Amino acid sequence: MGGAASEPLEWLSQILAEAARYRASDIHLRARNFPIVRVDGVLRALDDQARLTVERVAEIGEAMMDTRQRMIFERDHQVDLSRGFRGIGRVRANIFLQRGTVALVLRVIHSVVPPLASLGLPDIVAKLTQLERGLVLVTGASGSGKTTTLAALVNEINLTQTKHVLTIEDPIEFLFAEQKSLITQREIGVDAPTFQEAMRAALREDPDVILLGEMRDIETIGTALQAAETGHFVLATAHAPAAPEAVNRLITAFPAEAQSGVRVKVSQNLKAVVSQRLLPRADGQGRAVACEVLTISALARELIADPARIKDLPEIVKRGNVQDGMLAFDACLLALVKARRITPAVALQYASSANDLRLKIEGF
Repeated sequence: MGGAASEPLEWLSQILAEAARYRASDIHLRARNFPIVRVDGVLRALDDQARLTVERVAEIGEAMMDTRQRMIFERDHQVDLSRGFRGIGRVRANIFLQRGTVALVLRVIHSVVPPLASLGLPDIVAKLTQLERGLVLVTGASGSGKTTTLAALVNEINLTQTKHVLTIEDPIEFLFAEQKSLITQREIGVDAPTFQEAMRAALREDPDVILLGEMRDIETIGTALQAAETGHFVLATAHAPAAPEAVNRLITAFPAEAQSGVRVKVSQNLKAVVSQRLLPRADGQGRAVACEVLTISALARELIADPARIKDLPEIVKRGNVQDGMLAFDACLLALVKARRITPAVALQYASSANDLRLKIEGF
């Protein structure tokens, strides 16, 4: 690569290294502003740097893209890509236009997958790696750690079981080092043209476990359910604020006339939904994960299959206990307060029912 193209990337390497020192999750580059990083969910400006000019951000975007990506950017005014940086690893980037100028959001792709035990997830989540077939969903808002949880679950399988794990990602977020398992990682736009094409091919590639970046359309959901039905273990993410809501969204993504058939498939093949949020830790050192877990019991299957009763799913999560495979969000918050990982004030701020949780916190 020539000097003109490499200089913006050298500058970007320095910014990425500084962001890594802060343990930032994301880096924002846009015209007329300092580079901005997200640390523990909070945006902060790197104001020791110069403000970026319109031309500078455009140069960085141009240097990040190859010929194919430039064509996509010209056509769509946005493009997703990933590329390697020496000493940092792979970086995921979304390059887009805002107010008619180029902007970038970058995230470092980690080659070291955090051990499942280090995430502070409830034991009930770790046990999901023992499933042989079916669909497990991890849900939550953007930046709630869904991808990290999925990567840790896959890596636990990699460390303990002899399986063929196939991942379909847009783009790849974690690089797995094969241990006991054979791991095939396919990136959309690089290794396969679309999610739909990759999912259709997946069933011919002899996987035991399929990791999907996101359930983003009815064709992907349909193929994921088919994969679960034909004896594969499928892990995927979805955007939903709570576990029962995720089940409903899975079904209502389909046209009304198809929903009764989809209900049956979901009730038979969905095994569990984990909904998570990241909350400020009591010691100020990063964030703690709080989870709600819905395990699909015989009763849950009945409720999902019946459009008149699916609204009762939140109640069985609330009433259930860990032995039933259920963990209500507020029960998890209470456990985190007891373990002194979050403060009572943070727990009450995020609680589904603050009054009930307050009484339990005061009572322990």
